[in-house]
Amino acid sequence: MRAPLPSAPDKSPESTPAALFFRDAEQVLTLAGPPVPRRGRDLADLGVVPGGSVLVSGPSIAAIGRRRDLEAEARRLQAKVIDCRGRVVMPGFVDSHTHLVFAGSRVEDYERRLAGATYEEIARAGGGISYTARLVAEASPRSLESQARRFLDEFAAHGTTTVEVKTGYGLEVESEIKLLQVIRALAREPRAHAPAVGPVFSPARVGIVPTLLAAHALPASYRGRRTEYLDDVIVRLIPFAARRKMAEFVDCFCDRGAFSVDECRRLLTAGAAHGLIPRLHAEQLTRTGATRLGIETKAASVDHLDHLSTADIRALARSNTVATLLPGVNLHLGLKDYAPARKLVDAGAAIALASDFNPGTSPTLNMQFILSLACDAMRLTPAEAISAATINAAYSLRREREIGSLEPGKQADVIVMNVDDYRNIPYYVGLNHCAMTVRKGRVAFSKRLGDG
Repeated sequence: MRAPLPSAPDKSPESTPAALFFRDAEQVLTLAGPPVPRRGRDLADLGVVPGGSVLVSGPSIAAIGRRRDLEAEARRLQAKVIDCRGRVVMPGFVDSHTHLVFAGSRVEDYERRLAGATYEEIARAGGGISYTARLVAEASPRSLESQARRFLDEFAAHGTTTVEVKTGYGLEVESEIKLLQVIRALAREPRAHAPAVGPVFSPARVGIVPTLLAAHALPASYRGRRTEYLDDVIVRLIPFAARRKMAEFVDCFCDRGAFSVDECRRLLTAGAAHGLIPRLHAEQLTRTGATRLGIETKAASVDHLDHLSTADIRALARSNTVATLLPGVNLHLGLKDYAPARKLVDAGAAIALASDFNPGTSPTLNMQFILSLACDAMRLTPAEAISAATINAAYSLRREREIGSLEPGKQADVIVMNVDDYRNIPYYVGLNHCAMTVRKGRVAFSKRLGDG
């Protein structure tokens, strides 16, 4: 491990300098290139600048290059020097699929699954999504927000600078609206807190991208009344979220035991009519044709994809829809098979990686661990996995011109990793290599001296 970085300021981010100079990195991973997803061989091109430095001015990246070429401008800007001491500097992780806001946990489901129960058996016994929805209905907005903020601290501490956050654990229209309100509150900048010991967090810690997961599971109160439920979502919930700009995307769970292709087409079409961009949970438990629906509706992303056909893979390769892979789910559910990442890359599809952080099927928010799974279980290379977790994930959120790479003019979302070679990030499985996280040019997380 490398020596600790200098500690971050103890005061609020208002004391943070207007400029930062990340100096003397062993590798700067720029991910620079045109604002399109990386495909095929391009997925492995990290745009590495050996021995590079990064100059940040305000919320944006000013320049990238050798130390000697940037020092004069850094002095002019009176930039605070971050001596990277041979570490890796790279874009912050973009986690493009999470279910951040929930109540309680599903540890009982976990034990049942370890004893041999299947996902569907647990749901029929009163567990699963419906159980979390009951807890959400009982929880106050303040308690939901408080728990989510603690998780956001951990996202920042592990190097994630942007998270997509779905609703979906409300199910009932009123509870879904409560979740939308909590997500909006999370997107506001909280007050800084700087503990006397331990890591420092700032209010700028993580950016939020809101998604209305309009149909996750059928509420118990609508049993036998599926059409009425879908009508309620289309007539009440989708217009509410769109009119108040509380969501950018609309999503639904298209799978066995959830919602059909035709039902999801209705929801995605309704969302698109109100300006919400489609996303889709697709082909997780079985092949349903959801991937083709995602391509048909010009979805930004289709996610999971464990049961793709060869024709589906070819169709994704011809499309602009990103294939978002969620290997944390497969691990937590004890599944032997993972999404066919290698076939997707070789066919030319645009792939992204995300945590799918949620209480039931993927209780991990460490994107570094997701990189390890992508390499070990899905046979991606470290470079391919990093591209999938940064620039391609940004593309799936329609933010490729703002985040996901280190390029002059783009948002200064920068992380410093406590390794001297990017391949060590997935290689050391389960460790947190993040020494510093910067979002919009402000220190969101930093280990103090002695934190290691």
